[in-house]
Amino acid sequence: MPSLSEFIAANRRAVQLDPIELSEPVPLEELHTPALTIDLDIFESNLARMQNHLSSHGLGLRAHTKMHKCPVIAHKQVAQGALGVCAAKVSEAEIMADAGVADILVTSPLASEEKYVRFADLAAAHAGAKVVVDSTGAASRLDELARERGIRIGVFIDIDPGMGRTGIEAGEPVLELARHCLDNCQHLRFCGLQMYAGNCMHTEGFENRKAKYEKVMSKGIATRELFENAGIDIPAFSGGGTGTYDIEPGLGLMTELQAGSYAFMDIEYRDIGSSSAERFEDFPVSLFLLCTAISQPQSRLITVDAGFKSLASDKMAPQFRDVEGVIFHWGGDEHGIVQLDNPSRMLNLGDKLPLVTPHCDPTANLHDFYYPYRDGMVTEIWPISARGCSH
Repeated sequence: MPSLSEFIAANRRAVQLDPIELSEPVPLEELHTPALTIDLDIFESNLARMQNHLSSHGLGLRAHTKMHKCPVIAHKQVAQGALGVCAAKVSEAEIMADAGVADILVTSPLASEEKYVRFADLAAAHAGAKVVVDSTGAASRLDELARERGIRIGVFIDIDPGMGRTGIEAGEPVLELARHCLDNCQHLRFCGLQMYAGNCMHTEGFENRKAKYEKVMSKGIATRELFENAGIDIPAFSGGGTGTYDIEPGLGLMTELQAGSYAFMDIEYRDIGSSSAERFEDFPVSLFLLCTAISQPQSRLITVDAGFKSLASDKMAPQFRDVEGVIFHWGGDEHGIVQLDNPSRMLNLGDKLPLVTPHCDPTANLHDFYYPYRDGMVTEIWPISARGCSH
């Protein structure tokens, strides 16, 4: 019988990391549904648009893999110009490291011994692994483990933007923790500061979002000034996301953006509005859940094979990509019931229909594979390798 550590390691080794090439192309209409599909033309355009925008303003991209959980996509983001990636959990970082992604930041702090050891082991095998800290205890324990392994561990200090979720209070407490890392932790490498205001990303209305974000991040600017006055260099300032991608350049605080959803997009992001329109369509939706109409018990209703087990339901119901005049209602774990008010086209049993996801991150975590397509044809399958990596 294996130990818990042996079981976790064996399971990790069994994970599929690389694209799976099909012997012959498959039309979308022949996919077994529900199937999570990626429109490659839109997806690739989104990657290029974000990278070009940030590069033009002298900002780096640290793409957040907690959104897609797929090393294939991480490699594409790095190839496009991203300086590295983020991972929310140690287990996600392990998968990205196993797949050869070089620069990885774990954006959630650690506090338990098993996670300290697990991350130290990862850092010993993968020099590009870094992690945030928000206490002297965490920094000291990582320093001890790094010394035992004969390595140096890169750390960012996580600043609480006022959410009360993770991080240390902005201002003097951040400076004190940095001094502790620099003066007392010889086996740590101070890589910079992280301040992620997730509570701002989905604020509706560009001007509202900008005003809220600037107010929240003023604490980060004040903290940076403390470091400057103390003569302590901040190698990088990491944070932000898709919702603030066009606000960051004017703010002048971040040196790297932790954007993730821009690659796929969803209803939640689309509805926040942009600087020039009611809808945020700077990055069009590229991720769709393909479902099939399977039953029509009533003339004004048709049922599809996608419910709570296929689509994250924490915000709103999904919408169809190319059918108007219909309303999706949750029909349980396996089903969605579509109300046919005045459909823009006839829906028939057996039809394959693409849905826009309400929230792309948790939806991706429900599936094993992506089916990327171009011109309606799928030639390979991308494993969602870090799916379920919540530890």
